[in-house]
Amino acid sequence: MTLNPPNLPLVSIVLATYNGEKYLKQQLDSILQQDYPNIELVITDDCSSDRTLSILKEYASHHSHIHVYTNDSTLGLNKNFEKGMLLAQGEYIAISDQDDIWKSEKISVLMSELEHHMIVYHDSELIDATGSPLNRKLSEINRLSNFTSCLNYAIATRVPGHTMLFRRELIAQCVPFPQHTLYDHWLAFVATFNSDIKFIPETLVSYRQHENNTFGADFTKRTKKIKKKKHSSNKHQLTRERIQLFYDKCPPTLSEQKKVLHDLLMSYEDFSLKNNFRRMILFFKYHPIFLAHKKYGPIRKWLYCLKTFIKMP
Repeated sequence: MTLNPPNLPLVSIVLATYNGEKYLKQQLDSILQQDYPNIELVITDDCSSDRTLSILKEYASHHSHIHVYTNDSTLGLNKNFEKGMLLAQGEYIAISDQDDIWKSEKISVLMSELEHHMIVYHDSELIDATGSPLNRKLSEINRLSNFTSCLNYAIATRVPGHTMLFRRELIAQCVPFPQHTLYDHWLAFVATFNSDIKFIPETLVSYRQHENNTFGADFTKRTKKIKKKKHSSNKHQLTRERIQLFYDKCPPTLSEQKKVLHDLLMSYEDFSLKNNFRRMILFFKYHPIFLAHKKYGPIRKWLYCLKTFIKMP
């Protein structure tokens, strides 16, 4: 690989590791085979207890553009990625999981499609633990498309971190990453303040599904895994705090979106009859935006909105 060629901006690939020895070498090899010639690989290890760190040091000793940092104490997923992004030197940043396999053209394709957008992202194909294709893509599970409003992220995220490439300036707008939402959800939410998020319908990553996934392709299970870490009595409070976070972050210049987030926040105060009706009416009114990521037909979307009378999504 020819490093630092003229006229090509540096892309920082940020990889957060934790006990990832089983699949790590395949991922590192696929990153090293990128056909975009000006990259650095910034790796932050979150106190791994297996051979992850020794593998990383071995690769770093042979490749000067691999930079490995170790945490003094466990930071967790969000803060580990935040640390890596803050250490990155590139004008553009891509996120990497520790157990996937990238196609060699991933970075070059995303860079060619970024244009004026803050974030560009792509489709992924699913593979099993052995690397065998599962003959399914992320876009077959959830609707992936260009997203234009921060309200698309009021309920859930569908721009997985491992598919993203974004401008470095987004980091300054997002840190510190909050505790109540995942880093990729937060990045996408904030990015829509500045521009649309652009989807590239190419499968540029083999997204590995295995029993030790932090988050897999089933994003419903992804949410459940997060919530299981909290006592059930806190679930509604955490939901309210998330909407409060989004409302506070939404800039006054986005007056319409901020008003919708305010009304949503008010409807999440409690399960009073008044707020239940308010919440349900909001979902019926704005479901094309709130549920833009779901591959639901009209009847199922209607039922989803009806269910918000008794449930906080």
